[in-house]
Amino acid sequence: MFNSINKIISKYTGLLIRMDDICENMNWEIMDKCEILFDKYNIKPLLGVIPLNKDPELLTYPKTTLFWERVNNWKNKGWEITMHGCNHLYTQKSDKRDIFNYGGNSEFYGLDYSDQLSKIETGLSEFKKREINVRSFFAPNHIYDENTLKALKKKNIKIIIDGYGLFPYFKADLLFIPQLFYKEIFLPFGIQTTQMHINYWHNKDFKKFENFVSKYHNKMVNLDYIINITNPNLVQNFTNYLVEKTLKTVRVFK
Repeated sequence: MFNSINKIISKYTGLLIRMDDICENMNWEIMDKCEILFDKYNIKPLLGVIPLNKDPELLTYPKTTLFWERVNNWKNKGWEITMHGCNHLYTQKSDKRDIFNYGGNSEFYGLDYSDQLSKIETGLSEFKKREINVRSFFAPNHIYDENTLKALKKKNIKIIIDGYGLFPYFKADLLFIPQLFYKEIFLPFGIQTTQMHINYWHNKDFKKFENFVSKYHNKMVNLDYIINITNPNLVQNFTNYLVEKTLKTVRVFK
């Protein structure tokens, strides 16, 4: 009996490494170190690629002219290439009325459906030029509205790397993979994704991450693993419900 329980816990315990703001201009010194680290432990992270970056802050980082060659190389290693917005420009603002009640600046929230669809199509065309298939998405600053989800489904993107809960879940014909923390945290039960903004890292931050990976690498999973085991039951759904209600309530009063 205990062996069966342990097997279930092990099956539904894992962490997907999500890297944000992957674009031509970024902290390439740290990215190179991360790539070596991932290869060492055979970790296949999920990379949030900005297809047409115009973010003024990100444009201040070092630029590589071989960006798409590197993206294709990562794809060939089995790393997941995910669309992270289109331009990463915040032209909108949500007053905590977005899907997750985050609030804050947004690239998509509040725009007409046709405008959001156009942005997603424009971004996807950049991947298509390089023969990169994209099946997942996460919005800059975690902010979506119903039109964002509708536009994504129209383009057959049905996996969102965002959300609340301890387990992946389906909602509105979309698979959401929860992202709860802004730093490396491993929970003893459940499957989520982490969030890494390596552009802000220094060597000490990488060293901390290296130690984290060394400790937990055997519990780091890829997107395919999550897709294959996701079949929410009543316990998972109720757990996710409690986590969502708690975090949304906390954020409303922040």
